[in-house]
Amino acid sequence: MIYLDNSATTPVDPEVLNAFVKVNENFWGNPSSLHAFGARAEQLLIQSEKQVLSLLNAKQHKVIFTSGATESNNLAIRGLCHAYKNRGRHIITTPVEHASVHETIEELEAEGFRVTYIDVKGSNADIVKQIQEAICEDTILISCMHVNNEMGMVFPIYEIGQLLKKYPKVKFHVDAVQSVGKIPVDIDKMNIDLLSLSAHKFHGLKGSGALIVNQYLSLTPEITGGHQMYGLRSGTINVAGAVALAKALRLAIEPLQTNYQHVKQLFDHTMNELRKIDGVVVNSNHEHQTPYIINFAAAPIKGETLVHALEEYDVYISAKSACSSKSATASRILLALGISDEVAQESVRISFSNLSTMEEVNRLIKALKIVVAQLKH
Repeated sequence: MIYLDNSATTPVDPEVLNAFVKVNENFWGNPSSLHAFGARAEQLLIQSEKQVLSLLNAKQHKVIFTSGATESNNLAIRGLCHAYKNRGRHIITTPVEHASVHETIEELEAEGFRVTYIDVKGSNADIVKQIQEAICEDTILISCMHVNNEMGMVFPIYEIGQLLKKYPKVKFHVDAVQSVGKIPVDIDKMNIDLLSLSAHKFHGLKGSGALIVNQYLSLTPEITGGHQMYGLRSGTINVAGAVALAKALRLAIEPLQTNYQHVKQLFDHTMNELRKIDGVVVNSNHEHQTPYIINFAAAPIKGETLVHALEEYDVYISAKSACSSKSATASRILLALGISDEVAQESVRISFSNLSTMEEVNRLIKALKIVVAQLKH
């Protein structure tokens, strides 16, 4: 099997799975319990939180372990806006955010919040300039992803964070699902207040995520009833999931530069080969591009058709993001980036992990050439 849909999910690292099983076998006590057995589970939770904060350089933050980035994004955005609505009701974001950000902000807009969507078709410098121009007395939140999940464009998170040092009342949320464990993420250096991540994007377990929150921020909880996780997420805490997430994060970040260079070689080779195929248009050509994602179209073949045709060769890529791939409409994200409706419906995504190999890329290209030639006639 040639699996090149790693932005949707990644295979679990055996070490991560082993850590999860060991905690469930030996430290299954409730970390909220008063007795020593519960205290041992609580200690593992504390150690996991410290490790996550250390790996992401977040000295003034705390970790809310969640079920994944969708929950983290909802808690960050709705929780902050409801907590600070008396200070202001203006949000700045982009039109290419993940659905869990985009739809949450749309709901807040329906509640009466005002939203400014930044045009992201230009340069990163232009994005920062637009944000600065959009900030007003009423602004309480900027929410911007670090790496786009369909195109792979890298947003100027450091530059936005530096800008916001002039505006301490404006809080900064970053959806870092596609960047954590792949490119450097430094929460303190980037001046990030809230950061969302999901373990299964870096060889961790599904159903396990985190929201890293500045400890001086207030949030209105989405789930109430037990006051766990600093009173922000009630319910018995998944200690094994937290331990496994911290383990996966360490295993991803420690060899980050080596993995990046490996994937960059795959990216460069794939881009060169794609451009040799008649009819292929590469969409992923932003000035700042992660090598982990390539978006392209093979006109006039619909993206869904191409995905299924490659399945016959045991090659797996995706059309749009996994969260919206079953929708028949063109990708909202590609349209917002100025790509035509026709090309957007023909577009597919390749996404690598550190486990991807040059042999897999060559088999993909070979299958792609055959499939494109067949489907064009």
